[in-house]
Amino acid sequence: MADYPVDKIVILSTGAQGEEFAALMRMATSKHKFVTLTERDTIVLSSSIIPGNEIAVQKLKDNLYRRNVKVINYKGSHVHSSGHGNAGELVWVHQAVKPKFLVPVHGHHYHLKSHMYAAIENGFPRQNIVVPDNGTIIDIKNGNEIVRQPMTIPSEMVLVDGFTVGTRQEVVLRDRLTLAQDGMFVIIATVNSKTGKLRKSPDIISRGFVYLRENQQLLSEARVLIKRTVEKETERMNPIDLDLVKDQLTDVVSGFLMQKTQKTPMVIPVLIGV
Repeated sequence: MADYPVDKIVILSTGAQGEEFAALMRMATSKHKFVTLTERDTIVLSSSIIPGNEIAVQKLKDNLYRRNVKVINYKGSHVHSSGHGNAGELVWVHQAVKPKFLVPVHGHHYHLKSHMYAAIENGFPRQNIVVPDNGTIIDIKNGNEIVRQPMTIPSEMVLVDGFTVGTRQEVVLRDRLTLAQDGMFVIIATVNSKTGKLRKSPDIISRGFVYLRENQQLLSEARVLIKRTVEKETERMNPIDLDLVKDQLTDVVSGFLMQKTQKTPMVIPVLIGV
């Protein structure tokens, strides 16, 4: 590039979707080794924004404008260039390659079927086309017969969690979501196994919910409620079943915290019978 005047250079670059380490983002953040943008430059973003990339593309555009360049995109000009082939282009590929079998892949099912219909309309034999789903097993026998097997390969999502690899466990993921959004509220109380009375004021541990030092009033009310609930539930219970008490305590405290804070932390009661 150093051998040519700057107004004679066109650069075709990756990164129009705002990818962090793509060439265009590195130019926009002045981290590219060979290209430095100036106010004389014009950037043409010829692709449309892929849904989900809006924030990344906005960050890219902000960084480009910090370089004082002129930016042209598909919304203001007819510069859009699709990254996907149209039906006519796919048919052209068929005619150029002359394949015996067609297995459309990549895209939603209606994309794959549309590819199949375009091929059939242009003379491709239907019996030589298989439209697969995830996990489909396809056999090609002796290069002249294609067979879709009735069985499939398991293709559900796999969770990799530390040393554990397996299918998604909805309960675990739901608990993590609750912890991430509203935190946890742990109650530790010592209960007299004979009378059901609390030996001392319950201990409370909060993580990701509220800062306890700044919510002493809430803490005091919660302790009173916990004591009252435990002793009420055990009043006529003989023998005392702490598991039943835990369930009731969870419901009561969850409702109290929701009423006071509009949050639903994971309430974990730990009752120790002594």
